[in-house]
Amino acid sequence: MSGSATAGSARASVAPASEAAAAGARRLRDRRRTRLIGLAVLVGVLLAACVLSVVVGAKTIPLHDVWAGVFAPGDAENHRIVQELRLPRTVVGVLAGVCLGLAGALIQGHTRNPIADPGILGITHGAALAVVLSVYTFGITSLYGFIWFGFGGALLGVLAVFAIGSLGKGGPTPVTLALAGMAISHLLQAITSGLTLVDQQTRDMYRFWQVGSIAVDDPGVIGQVLPFLLAGVVLCLASAFSLNALALGDDVARSLGHNVQRSRRIGIAAIAVLVGGVVAICGPIGFVGLIVPHVARYFTGADYRWLLPFAGLMGASLVLLADVLGRMVARPSEVQVGVMLAMVGAPFFIALVRRRKLARL
Repeated sequence: MSGSATAGSARASVAPASEAAAAGARRLRDRRRTRLIGLAVLVGVLLAACVLSVVVGAKTIPLHDVWAGVFAPGDAENHRIVQELRLPRTVVGVLAGVCLGLAGALIQGHTRNPIADPGILGITHGAALAVVLSVYTFGITSLYGFIWFGFGGALLGVLAVFAIGSLGKGGPTPVTLALAGMAISHLLQAITSGLTLVDQQTRDMYRFWQVGSIAVDDPGVIGQVLPFLLAGVVLCLASAFSLNALALGDDVARSLGHNVQRSRRIGIAAIAVLVGGVVAICGPIGFVGLIVPHVARYFTGADYRWLLPFAGLMGASLVLLADVLGRMVARPSEVQVGVMLAMVGAPFFIALVRRRKLARL
C-alpha cells in the first residue's frame, strides 16, 4: 500500500515538472518566433529606407526615371544622378549603419558601459589625426587619397588604447579600456586641433570631413573598404556567444570555458575594422553606436545572438532615414547625415542618462 502511495506521489511530482518544462519550451518558441518576425519587419523597414534614399533628393526626379536609372541607365541627367550619386550613397549608408550598429553593441558589451560609443576607444580621433596628417604632410585633398590614412589611424588608435588598457597583471578590463580610451582620445584630439590651427588648407579639409557624410564622389572607394567591413562583420557575429558569457562577468566566463583575453581581442579587432572603415569613408558619424544597441536590446534582451543582427539592421535604417530627412529639410541644399543624427542623438543621450533602467545591460 505504501509502495503504491509512494509511486503515486512520485508521478504527481513529475507531472508539474514536465508541465513547467513544456511551458518553458513554448515560451522559448514564442520568443524565437517574435524575434524572427522582428527581423523580418526590420528588413522591410530597411528596404523601404533604401527606396526612399534612391527616390528622394535635392532634385525631384520622376519615378519612371528613377526606375530606369536603377535598372536601365542611359545618358540622361536624371539617370546619371540616380546611378552615380544616389545608389552609391545608399550603399554607403547601409554599410555605415550596419557597421556602426554592430560596433556600438560590441563596445557596450566589452566595456559593460551603457553610454559607450565608438569614440571611447580612440577610433574616431585616431582616424581624424591620420586624415589631418595626410593633408598637412603630403598635401592629399581627395577622399580616394586619404581613405587609407583614416583607416590606418583608426586601427592605430584602438591598438594604442588596447595596449595601454592591457598594462598590468589583470590584462584589459572594461574599466581600464574605458579610461585608456578617454585619455588617448583627448590626446589625439589635442594634436589634431593643433595641426588644424597652423594650416588653412588642413583646417578646411578637416572641417569638411569632420561633419560626417555618406555622399561619396568616387564609388570606387566602396570596393576598397568593403572587404574589410565584411571581415569585421564576420568577426563581430562570431563573438556573439562569448559576449553572452562576458556579460555575466569575466570570472563566470572563465568558469564556462571561455578565453576572456582572446574573446576581448577578437571583439576589439572587429570594432576597429568596422568603425575604422566607416570613419575613413564617411568621417565621424556619431550617436548610431550609442542609440541603436539600446533600442535593439529593448526587443531582444541581452542575448547577443539576436542583439547584433537587430542592431545592424536598425543602424542601417537609422542612417538612411536620417540622410533622407536631411535632404528634405533644406531643399535645394541638404543637411549632412552627421548633423541630423546629432540632432536626434543628443536628446536620446540625455534621456538615457536620466533613465538608468533603459541603459541597463
